[in-house]
Amino acid sequence: MGGEGLLVFLLVGLIAGWLASMLVRGGGFGLVGDLVVGVIGAFIAGFLFPRLGISLGAGLIGQIIAAAIGAIILLVIIRAVKRA
Repeated sequence: MGGEGLLVFLLVGLIAGWLASMLVRGGGFGLVGDLVVGVIGAFIAGFLFPRLGISLGAGLIGQIIAAAIGAIILLVIIRAVKRA
């Protein structure tokens, strides 16, 4: 992955983490927290979606949506574990 690809990956992770934290928690985690949540969410979506036969396309918007859904899944699991 080149420098440009890494930058796009991090930008997608940042946007996805911010969206997920706003939807699930009602507020962001800060720059680094949103980035971490979004990047992990992208990995979750990359693992889960192909196994479920889900494809959101290869464009940037599809990547952001997929990563945000993965980040939401991550945050919901974390919230459930905290309550248990």
